Amino acid sequence: MARTGSSSLNNMTVAGDNSGGSQGLLMPKLQYRFRVNFLNFGVSTATNELTKQVIDVTRPSVSFGEINIPVYNSTMYLAGRHEWQPLTINVRDDASGSVSALVGQQLQKQMDFVEQASAATGQDYKFQTNIEILDGGNGNTTPVVLETWEVYGCFLQAANYNNLAYSSNEVVTIQLSIRFDNAVQAPLESGVGTQIGRIAASRSLAGSTGSTTGIGSN
Repeated sequence: MARTGSSSLNNMTVAGDNSGGSQGLLMPKLQYRFRVNFLNFGVSTATNELTKQVIDVTRPSVSFGEINIPVYNSTMYLAGRHEWQPLTINVRDDASGSVSALVGQQLQKQMDFVEQASAATGQDYKFQTNIEILDGGNGNTTPVVLETWEVYGCFLQAANYNNLAYSSNEVVTIQLSIRFDNAVQAPLESGVGTQIGRIAASRSLAGSTGSTTGIGSN
């Protein structure tokens, strides 16, 4: 087959081994192709206006604590409890007050600021947030959802109504900090939440706390 200039595009990535080109480059997900849906947020059944006014959102971030195990001449480390960091969502505060009303409803579910009465249980105010990355489709072309972060057990940790300023040429915004209990990626075989089972290997519960390979292994 004759070589063409367009075939050089197949070489525009890192070779996986010493054989060189023909790998091609995978299409990346794009930051601006997304939407955020809210389930059981506030008391209104429709939260579309809140979805349409989202400016940006952080994807979930998880970290593991560490357990130190001092040994004879060194220290070994194990993964401890994990902790999900809060999400941050910035939304435009529309002139009709739809977004402000929805945010206010959710805050009131958590704490009635007039009566100074709090919710009895977490299930009375917690909601679900779905962050979807899209492929760019719109109108007559239905967008394809490439990835969904399903975020469970959410509540508003903070709501910042931000500033007003005569010198500014920006829109009025509300910053929401969302604390949550758990998150998985959908479809379930695409990342966090994939069922792989507990890795038991072939050792007993009294087995090694570290790797069986590496420096000093036989």
